[in-house]
Amino acid sequence: MTPRAVRTAKVVVVVTVGAVLALAYRLGAFAAVSDPRSFGQSLVAMGVGGYVAFVLAYAALQPFGVPGTVFIVAAPLIWPWQTAFALSMVGTMCASVVGFSFARFLARDWVAARIPERFRKYDKALEESAFRTVLVLRLIFWMPQVLHSFLGVSKVPFWTHFWGSLFGYVPPLFVVSYFGSQVFDANGNLQPGAWRIMGGMAAGSLLLLVTLRYYDKRRRLAAGA
Repeated sequence: MTPRAVRTAKVVVVVTVGAVLALAYRLGAFAAVSDPRSFGQSLVAMGVGGYVAFVLAYAALQPFGVPGTVFIVAAPLIWPWQTAFALSMVGTMCASVVGFSFARFLARDWVAARIPERFRKYDKALEESAFRTVLVLRLIFWMPQVLHSFLGVSKVPFWTHFWGSLFGYVPPLFVVSYFGSQVFDANGNLQPGAWRIMGGMAAGSLLLLVTLRYYDKRRRLAAGA
């Protein structure tokens, strides 16, 4: 494609995304997902179609402002944990790919100028160990829009981002899906004893990070020997 054709394609995609978001706002989609309980009831009423609506809404809205926690909190409140986990993984990965691709291919310069400094400090780590760094960032921060954007404007290859994100999402999404009803009430608020589960998840994440750092250090020492 010629440079002009590429620019035209980018403009078309950006306008399309804007139109979809405007339509979603006008139809009340943003208001609907702001309440996990009512959002869940709407999905249940749709039957199997609720699965598709969940993933599409997640992929279309989360990269552009709607918190991903709305979706992963709602899922285990309305479906068995296995279904909630599968849909949360698919929806989170789709949203991550959309956010990453938007930053990399459509609005790189605009997005790059808005990346917070707290993420820029990971640039060197991404150059030295991209997969491990993506995995760790996803494990710690999960799926904020700014992290999608930061990885999109970085030099991380698409598939490294994809697989690093996938493995980084598994532990937290599994915990939220499996213990969802014990962590959140029907309105999406934390249950009184949720701190034990959240503390266990934090400890598990820390253990995984320490293990990854240990094996990375051993690999570096072996390579330098």
